[in-house]
Amino acid sequence: MTENKSKAARVARTSVNKAFNNGNKLRVIFISLGLFFLYAPILSLIIYSFNASKMMTVWGGFSIKWYFELFKDYQMMSAVGTSLWISFCTASMSVVIGTLAAIVLARINHFKGESLFALFITAPMVLPEVIVGLSMLLLFVTLTDFTGWPQSRGMITIWISMVTVTTAYVTVVVRGRLCELDNSIEEAALDLGAGPIKTFFAITLPSILPAIISGWLLAFTLTMDDLVITSFVAGPNSSTLPIVVFSSVRRGLNPEINALATIIVFIVSLCTFAYWLIRTRAEKKRRIGMVK
Repeated sequence: MTENKSKAARVARTSVNKAFNNGNKLRVIFISLGLFFLYAPILSLIIYSFNASKMMTVWGGFSIKWYFELFKDYQMMSAVGTSLWISFCTASMSVVIGTLAAIVLARINHFKGESLFALFITAPMVLPEVIVGLSMLLLFVTLTDFTGWPQSRGMITIWISMVTVTTAYVTVVVRGRLCELDNSIEEAALDLGAGPIKTFFAITLPSILPAIISGWLLAFTLTMDDLVITSFVAGPNSSTLPIVVFSSVRRGLNPEINALATIIVFIVSLCTFAYWLIRTRAEKKRRIGMVK
């Protein structure tokens, strides 16, 4: 009787192990298929950036000439510079406004008009970009009619429009971090004689700094990548990178775009790896410090 029970237990354990192994195999297969679906187009884009042929679908041998042609393309390089500058200015202003809005929502509770304020701050997140772009265009046209400013659409109008949109994302990110903080630390600093400004810069700001950096990067990426809103408020002399790329694709596939995309992927991958390396080393130091 005992032997039968032990055999049954072994059979049950074997069945469970087989099912677990089969489940792991299926999980690996599904994950691999998902990663292939996501990154195969990017990989093919990188490969064809070294294609000597101007025909995107015909392999003409290995060459890096399109990278040299890219840096000779004044319109493309000008668009890259314009996009980087607008994205930097937009992210910086969005962080300032979004952080202040997040502090108001997280620290000043139940003030009059709180719900309306939160609605206006976060509304650009849920509105279609076509609606936002059209409304911003009408706003600038109306301002021009009544005040004479702006005289033409350009970098300023793009900057104002993108700040309006990206501030909502920064507010949500920073507000989430503020809600997780323990207010007792700030209250202790105030009880010890520190003023509100000193408490903010000495305690609150370092605590929410990771969220501020995340919000800045998110705002920078959204601005750099935006096409719909920018196409409404951009002028003839302020074409951003998405507008130039979209116009080039409509005229026909250009191998220079593959080269540019490859450079962007390389830079983003390098920054991501550097961030991961810094975080890993910081985590190791923290663990070593806890052991000591």
